[in-house]
Amino acid sequence: MTEPASIIALTASRAAGYPNSSATDLTASRNLQATLDDAKARLQIVNARAELCAHTWDGIEEWVGEDGALGLKDPKIVESDVQAQISFLRKLKFLYLEQNAKDKYVKTIVSDDAPLVTPRLNEELRLQNEEKKTTLREHKGKLAERRDDLRALAGFVEEDYKKAQALTLQASTLSQRILDARLSLTRLRQAHPHPRLTITTANQQLDSQVEEMQALDTELADVNEKIATVRERIKVETGEVERLRVVRADVEKAVEIGAGERVEDERVVGLYDWFSTMTSTHHALLSLLSAHSESDNELRLTYLVHEREVCITLLFIPNTRRLAEARVEGVEENAIGDVVDAHIMANDASGLVWSVLARARAG
Repeated sequence: MTEPASIIALTASRAAGYPNSSATDLTASRNLQATLDDAKARLQIVNARAELCAHTWDGIEEWVGEDGALGLKDPKIVESDVQAQISFLRKLKFLYLEQNAKDKYVKTIVSDDAPLVTPRLNEELRLQNEEKKTTLREHKGKLAERRDDLRALAGFVEEDYKKAQALTLQASTLSQRILDARLSLTRLRQAHPHPRLTITTANQQLDSQVEEMQALDTELADVNEKIATVRERIKVETGEVERLRVVRADVEKAVEIGAGERVEDERVVGLYDWFSTMTSTHHALLSLLSAHSESDNELRLTYLVHEREVCITLLFIPNTRRLAEARVEGVEENAIGDVVDAHIMANDASGLVWSVLARARAG
């Protein structure tokens, strides 16, 4: 449609180009402009577009896109936002279809040449709708699969997010602790500076170190001497061990030979067992721990009296049964001095032992 301004300009140019035209043409042009202005005022096509863009639809909330102010970090918030967007788009689609249908309907009614609707056209539209529905189903299926994948991964993402958040908090705490420790160390260094080493102090420290080294050298020499002594002792003991091994081997051979021989008197084994039993019983009754002959004329007896060892050493005159001396250990000497002397003069060894044990038990 030709604009009114262009029509007025055309009419004015024609009037200027043809001076012989009548005033009726100018009047007709003005009447046509007035008619077009009335038609424009009645249709309001230009203003309707601006009103449609500025209109706020009821039930549709304002959508916040990627550039919005909300920071979507939590998967649950993302899911709720996606649901809100889907609802918004569905409502927007419905409104679009409604407005498109209204627009087509108005254009069909207002237009002079109405489009011809035939069954063939309807069939083509139906086929197009079927294709679009099939494509839409495929896209919906892909979208559902993607949504399921997102739901499955949401738990792992949430766990990773919590772990990352915990590690971030831990790193922040550790960094703060490190800063506090450095600050404390700096304060300690300022409060307790290292002492400056003077020449006098250095000489004193050197003298003390020299004395300590001399003491350590002396101690090392003593230790080396002890090591040499121990080595000599080990050599002697090793020779003694070898000698005892030879003696043990000879004794074992003698035992094997004695075991192989036949005992003529069968009562020897029984008598030996009886004697061993009686000796053990006698020692237990008398509290005798050990009886050892140091030499041909010296006998050493050890008794256990009240959890205390009492050692009695008896010395005899060689080749006689005469008691010459007696030594007692484990009992106070002032308690048994007269008893020992009296029994030595009487040559009573058994009486001496019993008297000493009686005094020890009584004390």
